Amino acid sequence: MLLRVQAYLDDMLDSALAIKMHTKGITSYSNFIENRLVYRAVERELEIISEALIKIRDENYEINIENKNKIIGLRNRIVHDYGNTDYEIIWGVVYLHLDNLILEIEREVKKLLELNH
Repeated sequence: MLLRVQAYLDDMLDSALAIKMHTKGITSYSNFIENRLVYRAVERELEIISEALIKIRDENYEINIENKNKIIGLRNRIVHDYGNTDYEIIWGVVYLHLDNLILEIEREVKKLLELNH
């Protein structure tokens, strides 16, 4: 189980860092929505993060990610109601919450590594 959780955390961290890379130099919501390639890439990376959170939850592993339920809910909106995706919410995640999410994931990776030793 712990190896699978580690893989999911690695996927989450990789996707969060990819979002940082995709949005580097994008400083406003209007810049974000004007670049379809970027906002679609960010959507996909958020889907991966959300799927990993769901799989970690399914492993009955307690993960301390502050907004995990909101992230999963956002994934459900992107996947199942894509025509009504609120890009302001996605931009808010990137602009306001991504750095903290990265720190939380890194903390969870460290915690899991300590459990393995």
